Amino acid sequence: MAIVVEHDKRRHEILEKALDVFIDEGYEDVTFQKIADRCGITRTTLYIYFKNKREIFLWSIKQLTGGIEEVLRGIILDKNLSSEECLRKTLMTIVDECEKNSRLFTVLLSYLLNLQKTGGDPAERVRRRLIRLRQLIDTILIRGQKSGEFKKQSVYVAYEMFYGLIQSAIFRLSVLSEKSIDSIRDPLNLAVDGILASA
Repeated sequence: MAIVVEHDKRRHEILEKALDVFIDEGYEDVTFQKIADRCGITRTTLYIYFKNKREIFLWSIKQLTGGIEEVLRGIILDKNLSSEECLRKTLMTIVDECEKNSRLFTVLLSYLLNLQKTGGDPAERVRRRLIRLRQLIDTILIRGQKSGEFKKQSVYVAYEMFYGLIQSAIFRLSVLSEKSIDSIRDPLNLAVDGILASA
């Protein structure tokens, strides 16, 4: 009797387990064989799904960030939240996810530095990956301006302010190896206070 393989399910499982391997081993030390071993499959089977470790790494990150984006979209679609509450909840969820995935940022940093050494453009790679996040936050900011909750100001500048604080949190986690970034929550809340129309 033939075994039925659900390819999408298996691909999802491979990506989840591969992300753990990247976190445990670091991008440079991960091999196709290590990923196959963690997944309990052969390298040949792994090649059916992915052509190299770089592709696995990028898809693993995409799968993780896709899940986070889905959570953020749920917050934005919650009609019971004001724009202010929506923005605060979105920013705190991002910080929570950064903290929860702190070891991953060290791996990402290593990957981006390696990409730069080989002539790639890490800034473009990060920009492309964060475009949806920018759209989600811009949506909240525009909605808040239209409802009168937020001051009429440059959405671009407001986003850059929040993004800079989030980058600071990621730097603290990946480079400074801080275990907690609770200290970033107060500046994020202060930044939200600064764009309120009533401020």
